[in-house]
Amino acid sequence: MTFKELNLKDDILSAIEELGYELPMPVQEKTIPFMLEQTADLVALAQTGTGKTAAFGLPVLNMIDTSRRQIQALVLAPTRELCIQIANDLSNYSKYMQQLRIVAVYGGEDIRRQLKQLDQTPQIIVATPGRLIDLVERGKIDLGTIKFLVLDEADEMLNMGFKEDIETILERTPDTRRTMLFSATMPREIANIAKQYMKNYEEITVGVRNSGAENVEHIYYVSHARQRYLVLKRIVDLNPDIYGIVFCRTRQETKEVADHLMQDGYNADALHGDLSQAQRDTVMQKFRIKNIQLLVATDVAARGLDVNDLTHVINYNLPDDIEIYTHRSGRTGRVNKKGIAVSIIHSKEKFKIKDLERMIKKTFEQQQIPNGLEVCKKQLFFLIDKMQQVEVNEEQIASYMPQIMKQLEYLSKEEILKRFVSLEFNRFLNYYKDAEDLNYYEKSNRGERSDRSERGERNDRGDRGDRNDRGDRGAKSGNRIRLKMNIGDREGIDPKRFLGIINDVTGDKSINIGAIEVTNKFTFFDVFSDQVEKVVTAFAGETDYEVTEAKGSKTFEGGSKPEYRSRGNYGGGESRSGGGFSGGESRSGGGYRGNNDRGARPAAAAGSGEKPWRNRELGDRNSRSFSGSSDRRRSSDSGYKGGSSYKKR
Repeated sequence: MTFKELNLKDDILSAIEELGYELPMPVQEKTIPFMLEQTADLVALAQTGTGKTAAFGLPVLNMIDTSRRQIQALVLAPTRELCIQIANDLSNYSKYMQQLRIVAVYGGEDIRRQLKQLDQTPQIIVATPGRLIDLVERGKIDLGTIKFLVLDEADEMLNMGFKEDIETILERTPDTRRTMLFSATMPREIANIAKQYMKNYEEITVGVRNSGAENVEHIYYVSHARQRYLVLKRIVDLNPDIYGIVFCRTRQETKEVADHLMQDGYNADALHGDLSQAQRDTVMQKFRIKNIQLLVATDVAARGLDVNDLTHVINYNLPDDIEIYTHRSGRTGRVNKKGIAVSIIHSKEKFKIKDLERMIKKTFEQQQIPNGLEVCKKQLFFLIDKMQQVEVNEEQIASYMPQIMKQLEYLSKEEILKRFVSLEFNRFLNYYKDAEDLNYYEKSNRGERSDRSERGERNDRGDRGDRNDRGDRGAKSGNRIRLKMNIGDREGIDPKRFLGIINDVTGDKSINIGAIEVTNKFTFFDVFSDQVEKVVTAFAGETDYEVTEAKGSKTFEGGSKPEYRSRGNYGGGESRSGGGFSGGESRSGGGYRGNNDRGARPAAAAGSGEKPWRNRELGDRNSRSFSGSSDRRRSSDSGYKGGSSYKKR
């Protein structure tokens, strides 16, 4: 099927032919005929980057009456960037439609400019919900004439908290309107909106509902949590032509990872909620024109981001729920191009990968973290490829060639090539000569570690060996205090995982944990009174965990209080808790949150000195920080302590 067979107006066909549109994409092939030939409402489910703007934009333009000076179509989008992108696309599609006006209204820009644009009534408005309601309440926009209402990226709008705004807008539009809802996933809230505000709607699904994009390869690396940043650098180094987004959990982590990447000579920048609109626009413009290779972002900051040709999406931390992972991975592998979604996990997060595989119906491949030699080889041949493809400007270099030839005449062709290669390769080898193995190995794969665990000794991950030894080591008399931590069943916590967190954070094997009770939201546990301060102090600097004394806590003699059991299932298998990612089947909703995702701890440097393959002319780009710091110093390959600050090695 071609676009000409879709019964679009000649003016629209002429415009999209100039844009290079030849054959409609699957979502366009299904939705355009439906919207032109039917009168029912529509719910269309398709991944980001599959051509949804044209899927609703072309038929809406086809049905607009340009002779009528009133608002006939409204398109709602979750973010300023997507709003602008949709308006630009619609303008391009309607290039030859006379008398058609399209106006975009969104937050983050002086409202007076938008008020002036609305002095002449447009036929189509593209808007973000908050700014639209503001303009409606000012009497500048009349929703009473709306014939077509499109909700684009509807699941993102709900994730961003626009549910009440959307309902307000829907209630102010005529009951006779025709509603088209486009979404990548179909959460319960979307289904409720469709049921309440749409009539006799048809659902069109491209691909499998709530599944991952077809063109995306999903891989993951397992390492120690403290080495997460080093693993990120290895991934980037193994892909010299990478153009991607690194997703972090918090604003602070986003700032720290981006700052450290820039200090280490990587072509990166940050996108987070603390940026002004002007700063955000600057970063996005640089990223779109590929002046920035790596954009480090939070999920909120990246919502509505419309960038094509991304080679990689890297999950520095796994997201809290399946829909966020679907959106992240869907940002690569767009428009029939291949993409890679990479996740960096620690050993206790493997169950999340299994859950993701089951829910998005894709297979995840575990790969070994590359060693220094693999990185050097990849970088070297990337350099050779660049040399082969470089455009030689004969006119510019002709005058210098005689002197160059004379200076090198004593060298053979083979010797020149050896020296050229060594010029870069020696620096690679020097940088990575003592690079450590970042892969995580199970205890059973390393006899020494297994033996140490059997002896009850602490291994390199902070485990205290046999848990049964805990009671023997701490079987001392004394009063105990009841404490609580702000995690529970809904985060997939059981006593074993909880003790792992205590181990990792305190790093003190002398601390004795008594009775443990896991509830939906909290975990209660007993500690000897003289050790309470140690525990509370250790957790004081943590961002994900909060430890406080349990309300109404009473001291009691050690060993006299009965052991508590979790209200959930400690092991794998079926879970009846509120956390949907508790390992095995879940019988209720909810996402997941990692139990020990505090970021990396300081790690040994993998070499030092000048960064061999990075652009060493970054200048001002590497000398600024959005977090207010002006002191930029290049540092060696080092880790950082997540949630606090980087340590230079």
